[in-house]
Amino acid sequence: MTESKNSQKLYIETYGCQMNVSDSEIVVSILEDKGYTITEDINEADTILVNTCSIRENAEQRVWGRLDVFKQIKKKKPELIVGVIGCMAERLKEKLLEEEKVVDLVVGPDAYRDLPNLLDTTQSGQKAINVLLSKEETYADISPVRLDKNKISAFVSIMRGCNNMCTYCIVPYVRGAERSRDPETIVKEVEELQAKGYKEVTLLGQNVDSYNWDKGVENKSIKFSQLLEMVAKVSPKLRVRFSTSHPKDMSDDVLYTMAMYNNICNHIHLPAQSGSTNVLEKMKRKYTREWYIDRINAINKILPNCAVSTDIMTGFPGETDEDHKETLSLMEFVKYDIAYMFKYSERPKTYASRHLKDDIPESVKSTRLTEIIDLQIKLSAESKKADLGKTFEVLVEGVSKKSTEHLYGRTSQNKVVVFPKNNYQIGDYVFVEIIDCTSATLIGEIATK
Repeated sequence: MTESKNSQKLYIETYGCQMNVSDSEIVVSILEDKGYTITEDINEADTILVNTCSIRENAEQRVWGRLDVFKQIKKKKPELIVGVIGCMAERLKEKLLEEEKVVDLVVGPDAYRDLPNLLDTTQSGQKAINVLLSKEETYADISPVRLDKNKISAFVSIMRGCNNMCTYCIVPYVRGAERSRDPETIVKEVEELQAKGYKEVTLLGQNVDSYNWDKGVENKSIKFSQLLEMVAKVSPKLRVRFSTSHPKDMSDDVLYTMAMYNNICNHIHLPAQSGSTNVLEKMKRKYTREWYIDRINAINKILPNCAVSTDIMTGFPGETDEDHKETLSLMEFVKYDIAYMFKYSERPKTYASRHLKDDIPESVKSTRLTEIIDLQIKLSAESKKADLGKTFEVLVEGVSKKSTEHLYGRTSQNKVVVFPKNNYQIGDYVFVEIIDCTSATLIGEIATK
């Protein structure tokens, strides 16, 4: 290894979902093993990597804006290497090299092991690309370099890819088919995190509840509910979360496992996308409104203190006013704590872009989205008001932005709480009684026993 390689400094930016955050940690681990050092100062970087998202057009537009910034930096530092990695790299491939003179390197989500070789190529003045998708790659043997600041919570990827082929979604095209990671490597990673002092892990996958590890031995397959139990048993003091769940795969087994272990958090992200069976069918979501409501009823019965969050899309092709009203009524029925809400935007290569006309006027999409957002603001406020007078165990995550005399953390239900600092430290568990709330935050005081 040469001295110049040892001195290479890497700056990485991450956009999009939690999976991308996890992937960036894998990338840093791979490159640190080859002598690269991470820097938070973009101006001292020898290599800039931007880990990208293609799920919505806005996500890609943000990256184009950053590439313009990198181009200006590169004018002053011509030897700078700029790479686009992740989903946008997988979607656009060579076009990134052709249309953006600033880009030297394009790497898809399944080719990160090849990064050291590709970077060697770019340092000789050539462009480099690897966007091959894999049916096996899970990066199971790589110990990610944690990029979080508080060293309290960590992401653990348990599977990659997606087989659902929802008509609006680009994920299967840029992430490939589903493959689950060996559960022993998952448990080992969690054990290492717990030994390092981490207090919370979040199991990640495009659809975590479709996790299925099968070595081909009869009756030896491990489902998500079993994996969840294995992780929960690592330590009763280690909180366990997971995301994202697909409604068609959300089984009672998972719910009963959650009920058995106090350290599995009472929060489920269950994307509905629409409250209309008609729209869900066009989306090829593989469940109906009635199925989704049955899953909500099961959650309420088995985990009565469980919070539910969701994704809602409005303006999908063919969506009628009645379909929109069914989405609003579903929201009212479930009473979501949090919702991620957005207008449909056509994504290249998807079934919808090829076969369904984007026929909802932008003005109608905007009006419907406003109604959805207004309703969710009301539901979120009701959810927080319902917690007044209750006491929750809170994991301290940091100091409040508004007052150094206050800390903040989250409840098992994933709600943010601000409370007096006293003598508590980041990473402590604290029982807090809720005395007030804002639209986004619970306000508490230390509970007296």
